[in-house]
Amino acid sequence: MTSAPTAPLTVLVGRPRYEGANIRTWIGFKHFIYLTEEAVLQWLRDRGPGARDLFHEYGLGVEVVDCSVQLPATLEVDDEARVEVTGDSGARLTVRMTVHRGGQDLVVLRGKVRIALVREPTATVSSPAPEHLADLVVPTVAAAGVLARADDRTIAAGQSVADVLTPVGSNTFLWSWRAPYFYCHFSDRVQHSGFVRALEEVVDRFLADRGISVGRLVRERAWIPVVSRARVQLVETAGMEEEVHTVLTVVDVLRGVMFDARMDCYVRRDDRLVHTATARILHGYAISSGPRAGELAEFDDEVLRALSGGVK
Repeated sequence: MTSAPTAPLTVLVGRPRYEGANIRTWIGFKHFIYLTEEAVLQWLRDRGPGARDLFHEYGLGVEVVDCSVQLPATLEVDDEARVEVTGDSGARLTVRMTVHRGGQDLVVLRGKVRIALVREPTATVSSPAPEHLADLVVPTVAAAGVLARADDRTIAAGQSVADVLTPVGSNTFLWSWRAPYFYCHFSDRVQHSGFVRALEEVVDRFLADRGISVGRLVRERAWIPVVSRARVQLVETAGMEEEVHTVLTVVDVLRGVMFDARMDCYVRRDDRLVHTATARILHGYAISSGPRAGELAEFDDEVLRALSGGVK
């Protein structure tokens, strides 16, 4: 990747990773967000210091705490993406991603990003932050205050995690996973991209659990997943190797072609389920072959029943 800093605009030019080309040559939403994160890190470097120096010289960990993206067009493997970041403060950054296709620049992402600089207990120094970044410094992820109120839960005697997070009639899907070190930052906590991965996986697991797995719909209907909007926010630290209890809830079905879902993540500490992250995703399917190729697929009764889980 190369960058061309021109204050106050940061520009990063790069290509999506091959890993993201899971169905034909289209790139999944996760890798749009990865490119966005790279551009935000370049925004920091252009203003100095970057993430490495902030840790080693100031004891600060750069953390994306809120990233919201709209994806109006596709990104493909081998596309060269131009990512522009504007904003005077890391608390309010605007991102625009384009590719040159068909003789014109096509917008493939519009986004908003917020970063925080977290005081790191594992750092050996903790000098005062550079003046232009001082407003981003927080003692913990929770202190960034991304949500006005975290959705912590209490586990009563005799209750399980599932009893609290997936009560009867809730249409909520639960998946629990151990937070591996390679999802973490600074020997400590799950980073933003770790929860982006969790969002992708919990949707995949939910669809498979409901009998409409991605693989099945690709094989039988030539339907391919399409994500047009996603947002992931950090609420509190989820520590390395803690068990992260992740729930997905379908909030709404829009025009019979997209479903809006919410992900919430918790870790159990004594009798509390601490809310660590929340996300939203707008998900549908495109038809990849036949006379309607390129159109959005309309949900039939089977898909609608699967999404509702029988809950009316």
